[in-house]
Amino acid sequence: MDKITQPLRDEHKDLFPHVESLRLAGDAVSGLALTPDALALIEKAHSFLTHHLIPHAEAEDKALYPVVQKVMGAPQATATMSRDHVEVGTLTRELADLRQQLSSVKFSAELANALRRVLYGLYTLVKVHFAKEEEIYLSLLDANLTPDEGAAMFKTMEAAAGEAKSHL
Repeated sequence: MDKITQPLRDEHKDLFPHVESLRLAGDAVSGLALTPDALALIEKAHSFLTHHLIPHAEAEDKALYPVVQKVMGAPQATATMSRDHVEVGTLTRELADLRQQLSSVKFSAELANALRRVLYGLYTLVKVHFAKEEEIYLSLLDANLTPDEGAAMFKTMEAAAGEAKSHL
């Protein structure tokens, strides 16, 4: 039997190869020149972040986390997870700035280091964030929500994600 939170677990499973691509993009940044493959990986990482992960995070903030707070009886129970989302946004904007520099300045060791720092930082942050959600929040919701409450939560999440994507 599927868990009440199976739709979010499935979404995380679908997103995880893209999360792994953040690490692969960081690995591809080496030396004093970027290969076409490295550039493509950086573009793919940025596209994933802006078009998929950030809307996913906005949907969690609007629909998932209020339900977790209610179940836990603590309005600030998800504050640290929302803070993760803020940092993902900050690092994504930094990656966008670094991408612009790739076309306007000479590639340097400093730029390579900055790209690796941002890409590896995003990879680690998102990987740990997903693990925390699945191991703690989703297990809590599986134990405390009815199927109808879970369905309503996911309907709200889908609407919030759609709204976030419409602002891209």
